[in-house]
Amino acid sequence: MDDGAVLAELVRQAEGDGAGRGTLRAIVEEASERGAARALASIGLQDAAAGGDMGELRELLAAWRDVKRSARRAAVEWMVRLLLAALLLGLAVKLGVRA
Repeated sequence: MDDGAVLAELVRQAEGDGAGRGTLRAIVEEASERGAARALASIGLQDAAAGGDMGELRELLAAWRDVKRSARRAAVEWMVRLLLAALLLGLAVKLGVRA
C-alpha cells in the first residue's frame, strides 16, 4: 500500500471512529512531517548539519553568480576597449597619422 492509500485509510478509520477535526489534523500533520523527513533523507539532508550545508550552498551559489556577473562585465568592457582602439586606429589611418 502506498503512502497516499495509508493516509486515506487512516483518515477513513478516524472518521469512522468519530474522530474530530483535531485528530484528523494531527494525522495529516504527522504524515506531512514523516513525508518531509523522508524527502530530506532521500537527498542527504536529514542530519543536524543540513542547515549549515544549505547555508554554504547558498553562499557558493551567490559567489558563482557574482563571478558570472563580473566576468560578463569584464568581457563587455574589453569589447568596448577593443572597439574604441579599432576606431582610433581606423581614424589614424584615415587621417594619415604616422609615428
